[in-house]
Amino acid sequence: MDAKVEETEDATLVAAQEGDDLAVREAAYEKFVWDNLKRNYLGNYLHGMLGMTGFRLVNAPTFLPAYLHAVSGSNAIVGLGLALQQLGGVISPIFGATKVEHRTKVMPAAMWMGSLGRVAILCMALSGWFLKGQALVWALLFFILMFGVFMGAQRVVFSLLMSKVIPISRRGRLQAWRNATGGAIAAVLAWAAGVYFIEPNLFGNGYSTTFVFAFVLTSLGLSALQILLREPEPPTVRPRSRFRDRLREFPALIAQDHAYGWFLVVQMLATSARIATPFYILYVGKVIGADGATLGLLSFAFLGADTASNLVWGYLGDKSGFRLVLVMALVGWVAATLMLLNLHTVPSIFASFAVLGASLSGYMMAAQTMILEFGSRDDLPMRIAVSATAESITATAGPLIGGLVAEAYGYDIVFMASLGFLASAFIILVLAVRDPRTRRLA
Repeated sequence: MDAKVEETEDATLVAAQEGDDLAVREAAYEKFVWDNLKRNYLGNYLHGMLGMTGFRLVNAPTFLPAYLHAVSGSNAIVGLGLALQQLGGVISPIFGATKVEHRTKVMPAAMWMGSLGRVAILCMALSGWFLKGQALVWALLFFILMFGVFMGAQRVVFSLLMSKVIPISRRGRLQAWRNATGGAIAAVLAWAAGVYFIEPNLFGNGYSTTFVFAFVLTSLGLSALQILLREPEPPTVRPRSRFRDRLREFPALIAQDHAYGWFLVVQMLATSARIATPFYILYVGKVIGADGATLGLLSFAFLGADTASNLVWGYLGDKSGFRLVLVMALVGWVAATLMLLNLHTVPSIFASFAVLGASLSGYMMAAQTMILEFGSRDDLPMRIAVSATAESITATAGPLIGGLVAEAYGYDIVFMASLGFLASAFIILVLAVRDPRTRRLA
C-alpha cells in the first residue's frame, strides 16, 4: 500500500515539475515575442506591404481576366484559369501544414514556398514574350495553376509565422497599415500599368511587363522578411504525422468547435460568391467598353478602396473583433454587385469597383485573422490549412462554372448566383458564428 502511495506521489511530483517547466517555457516564449516585436513587426510590415502590392496586380479582378480573354477570346478559358488557380490551393495548404506543424522554426519552409510562388508569376510574364496563340494560353493556365499551388502552401506558413511573432492585440493594426500602404502603391501602379504598360503594349506585351513588376515587388518583400524576422521556438509542437493520418483527423478537428465548423461554411459560401468576380471587368467591357485606360482606372478604384478601408478594418477588428468586420464586408460585397448590375455610368461603375475592393479586403482580413483565434496553438497550422482548403474547393468550381454559365446565359445569371451565396453566408454568420475573440476572453 505504501509503495502505491509513493508511486502516486512521485507521479504527482513529476507532473507538477513538468507543469512548472512548461509554464517557464511559455513565459520565455512570451518574453521573446515582446522583446523582438519591433523588429518582427517591421519585417512583417515590409513583407506584407511589398508582397500585397505585387500580388494584387496579379489577383485584382482586372488584369489577369482581361489578359486571358484577350489571348483566348473565351469566357470559359477565363473561368478555367481562375478555377485552376484555386484548384492549386485545395491540397497544398494541408501539405504545407504537415511540413511545418512539427517544426520549431518554419521560416526556411516559408522561403521555399514563397520563392516558388514568385517564380510562377515570372513564368507568366516570360510566357507572354516568348509564346503565341494556343501555346501561350496553355502556358498561362499551367503557371496560374502553379501559382495557386504555392500560394496555398505559403498562406499556411506565413499565417503561422505571424501568429508566432505578433501578439493578438497587434495583428489588426499590422495588417491595416501594411495592406493600406501596399494597396496605395498597388493602386498607383495599377493605374500606371493600364495607361503606360498595357495601352501602348510596352516591351511587346504590356501584361508581361506588369507581371514582372509584380515579381520584383513580391521578391523584395520576401527578402525583407528573411533579413528582419526573429522566430521563437514554441514551448510545444505537435508530433510529426503522415499526410493521410492528418486528413483522417479533419472531422474531429472541425467537430470539437461548432462555431469553427459554421465559420468554415461561411468561408465556403463567400468564396463560392467569387463565381462572378472574374467577370466584373468583362461585364464592364460589354456595357461601356474597357480599354487600357479603363482597366487602369477601375484597378485604381478597386485597389485604392482596398487601401483606405484596411485602416478601418484593422483598427475595428482589434477593438471589436473581426466577426463585425466580416459582417460588414459581406454587406458591402452585395451592394457592389447590385450597383454594377443596375448602374451603367462610369462614376457608378467606378464606385462599385471601389466598394468591391473595400469589401473583399475586409473579408480577407477578417477570415485570415479570425482563424488564428479558434482552438489551440498546436492545431493552428492544420486549422489554417482546413480553412484554406475549404475555401479553395468552392473557389475552384466557382469561376469554371461561372465561365460556362456566362458563355451560355450571360453575366446577369452569374451575378445573381453570387448574390445568393453571399446572402446565405450572411445569415449563417449572424445566427451561428460567435466571435472567437469574445469566447477566448470569456
